[in-house]
Parts: sequence; structure tokens; C-alpha cells
Amino acid sequence: MTEGLIWGYVYPNEAEVQWSILIVLYPYITGLVAGAFIASSLYHVFGKKEIKPVARFALLTALAFLLVATMPLVAHLGHPERGVQIMFTPHLTSAMSGFGYIYSFYLIVVVLEIWLSFREDIVKKALSSRGLKELLYSGLALFSYDISERALHEDEKLARRLAIIGIPSAAFLHGYVGFIFGGIKANPWWSTPLMPIIFLMSAIVSGIALLILLYIVAMKIRRHAIDHSCLYSLAQYLWVFLIFDVVLELLEVVSMKYESLEEIEIINILLSEKIATTFYGVQLTLGIFVPFVLLLLVGIMKNHDTLKTIMIAVSSTLVVIGVFAMRWNVVIGGQEISKSLSGTLTYVPVFFGMEGVLPAVVIFTIPFIILLVLTYILPPWKDMEEATE
Repeated sequence: MTEGLIWGYVYPNEAEVQWSILIVLYPYITGLVAGAFIASSLYHVFGKKEIKPVARFALLTALAFLLVATMPLVAHLGHPERGVQIMFTPHLTSAMSGFGYIYSFYLIVVVLEIWLSFREDIVKKALSSRGLKELLYSGLALFSYDISERALHEDEKLARRLAIIGIPSAAFLHGYVGFIFGGIKANPWWSTPLMPIIFLMSAIVSGIALLILLYIVAMKIRRHAIDHSCLYSLAQYLWVFLIFDVVLELLEVVSMKYESLEEIEIINILLSEKIATTFYGVQLTLGIFVPFVLLLLVGIMKNHDTLKTIMIAVSSTLVVIGVFAMRWNVVIGGQEISKSLSGTLTYVPVFFGMEGVLPAVVIFTIPFIILLVLTYILPPWKDMEEATE
């Protein structure tokens, strides 16, 4: 039976999709956080010197998005003031309260690593400024002005240790989101042990892609030359992680089809009708296949720096869009399957309202504003300009 946006047998309490575009945005933003931090760790932990021009910029990007990561959830709650209760009255089996502790710990790690990475610059600003600006930077320096070679060496060692701690923290931060979906046994589209790993890999991919775009845009705005060695290195890492991402995503679908359990019929309907465009068209083709080919050509081509930069920028843009489509297909696609496994729903997002597209756009814009403020207070441009000079 077909009636409006509902097909087949659907329980009455399923007529409305509860997790809207805001819940799509939530794992998307946390993924950008994890990906940007891991990109910075390529230099701080693994010593990849070609990444140094964007290492501190990546940390600021991670912090900017981390500060907004909980906002989609808070906006989704009917009583957002109750959100803090998961921290003070936790349930040991609650994944959400676990996220509260992981998020808080990770936020502390990121802030401390940024402070140690920028401490020399902060102290120099404090010593060379007057008035409120001097008070601001002195406060950021915690009124400690020791920037001797020994002190800076200790800062570097501690920052590296924090980066090492931050890598598994970033993995837990985003892997737990996939764990929440993968742990819902009643939904065959979500209940898979690969879900946390898929979420983590797509997070790394989206974070590196966003960092590439921000780096290119920042250099164009500042009218400074792009460090092509750094850009090509980031593109190479993006290409490698993209391979892992697509293998895991396809492996999940292939394993479902190979097992052919009783829910395979409704999953086939989901893939062929409900999310066919966003899954095959946007997620796999535009978000993975096209960037994969373009980045492969970038690695093969010699010279042509301007053309290669454009190809990397296009690839990164498509990856960012493709990962958002992946989040959409998981969150919305899973809810379009009825619990009876005999019917489907269709989600049509509204533009206005607390669960609409406009609030999602506003929330997604806030991290870029925060990043603009952070880069004004703690300019990371010295690393980028020194590399090209």
C-alpha cells in the first residue's frame, strides 16, 4: 500500500523521522575535528616535516570545530539544559555519557597542545604589547615568560606526548559515534561491526580534505605562495585514506548482500530507491571515485603546479560533500526503514524551524567564525610563510 511518503507496513510511531539533519551534522562536525587533529599529528608525532606549515593551523581548526561539536545535539534536545545531566548522573552502560567524558578529555588535550605549540608566540606578543592586548597575552601565557631554549624544548616534548594521547582520543571521539549506530540491533542498516571503523576513516578523509581547502583559501586571501610540497603531501595522505574508506564502505554493503539475511530485501529497496542518488551518485561517485582519479593524476603529473592545485581543491571539495552524503545516508537512510522491515518512509527536511536546514547552516558556519578569531589571536601564518621562503 502506498500513501504519501510512506510505503508498505509502517508502525504509527515511525511516521515522523526523529533524527533530523541536525543529527546528520553532529557526526559530520566531530569527524572534521578528528581528521584535522590527526593531520596535525602527522607532524607532531610522526615527524612528517612537509606537514609542518599547516600543523598548528590544523590544531586551531580542530579546536574551532570541537567547540561547536555538541551544538547540533543541544539544539535537537527538547530541554537542552538537561544535556549536562549525562555528565553528573552517568549510567555505566550509556554511550552518550561516555561521549561526555571523552569529549571533555579530548578538549583539554587539544587546548593544552595548542597552548604549548603557541606559547613562544604568546610570550613574545605579551612582551611587545601594551594595554589590554598585553593583559590578554599575559593571561594566555599564564604570566610565565620563560622562553629559553630549554623551556621551549620541554614544551615541544610535552606537546608531542599530548599529541600521542590525542590520537586515540580522537579515534574514540568519532569511533564512538559509529558505535552508537552499530550497536542498534533492531536496525539492519546500522547494526554492523564495521560502522565505527567506517565512521573513523571517513572522518580522517573529511578532516584532511577540509584542511586542504582552508589552507588554499587562507593563502589566496593572504596573497602568499602555496607550499606545494605541503599541499601534495596532504593530497597523498588524502588519497591513501580514501582507499581505506572506500574499501570499508563497499565491504560493508557487499557483506550484507552476500549474507542475504531476511532484511536484505528492505536494504535493497533502500539502496535502489530511497538513497540511490545520495549513495551511488554523491557518496561513491562524486565523493570517492572522482577525487580518487583526480588525486591519482596529481601524483602522476609532473610540473603544472597551478593545474594540480585546482585538481586537489576540486577533489577536497567533492570529498567534503561526499562524506556529508555518507552521514546523511547512514542517519536518515537508517530511519527510512520501518522496524517491521516491510515498509519505508521518506524524509523531507524543512528549511525553517529548530530541526531545519537553516539552523544546520548557521551551526556549520560558527566554527569558521571561531577559526577566524583564533587565527587572529594566535596567528599560524609564520609556519606557512617560512616554508615558502
